[in-house]
Amino acid sequence: MEHQLLDVAIIGGGPAGLNAALVLGRARKNVTVIDEGRPRNAVTRETHGFLTRDGTSPSEFRRIAKEESSAYPSVSFVEDTAVSIAGTDGHFQITTAQGKAFASKKLLFAVGMKDRTLDIPGLAEVYGKSAFICPYCDGWELRDKPLVIISKGADVMHFAPLISGWTSRFTICTNGPDELTDEQREELRRHRVPVFEAPIRSIDSDDGIVRQVVLEDGTTIPCTGIFFKPELVTGSDLPRAVGCHVSEAGTVAVDDFGKTNVPGVYSAGDVASRLHQAITAASMGAFAAAAINNELNMDAWKRNE
Repeated sequence: MEHQLLDVAIIGGGPAGLNAALVLGRARKNVTVIDEGRPRNAVTRETHGFLTRDGTSPSEFRRIAKEESSAYPSVSFVEDTAVSIAGTDGHFQITTAQGKAFASKKLLFAVGMKDRTLDIPGLAEVYGKSAFICPYCDGWELRDKPLVIISKGADVMHFAPLISGWTSRFTICTNGPDELTDEQREELRRHRVPVFEAPIRSIDSDDGIVRQVVLEDGTTIPCTGIFFKPELVTGSDLPRAVGCHVSEAGTVAVDDFGKTNVPGVYSAGDVASRLHQAITAASMGAFAAAAINNELNMDAWKRNE
């Protein structure tokens, strides 16, 4: 059963959604954050690169953020999954998996991205402990250590120069055909970066710390850390379902303030960006919140003319 008409329903409670809730709460808007409680970064032990929160665990980060937002009485949180959305700008209807219903003037999708499982035996055991996807988040802890980079094609040529800022001791494993050009292979040879195309048989580890990568041809590559290119999907199908333009990579198309092509619908955070960092997501949430607040205020101003 629907209750009051919310000003904003935020779908997703990561850094983008939480920061948006904080900004909108301070702007005296009635906001509900609907989040399933299964964040993508739950596998990691620490959040990095976020000023004043460097090294904080993801769960503690969310706890603090919710506590701060809850200081504003117009902000509420619901642990549930939004499964359907109907209506249009000014009156959207959201239904959840638990059968709850909400009505809201505006929508903010902060649904993030989700990892597709990579079919590499042993990767799940080290992911978030010694295998990571972002050197800006976790490169410092693996500085100067022997690493394996699991990637192929053009992504290799992005990863290799990037990783070299943290360590010169790394090996590329493409887990199949490398999809590189002759020029790219020569560039890697000039930089003395070993490249192995054989499929990965297993990743051996102890208590989540990788010891070696074993290839199908019997090659073993000792290492103490891994960076890999994940396969990502949009955290929810709802943005596409309501008509938002979504790229092949799964990102929702937005303008500089998080506005989508659908009137009254905004998006922020990882689902609307290719730079997946907590502080970037939070910033996008703040921008989107300000834009939504301005739109709501302007709507009210015009109604009162």
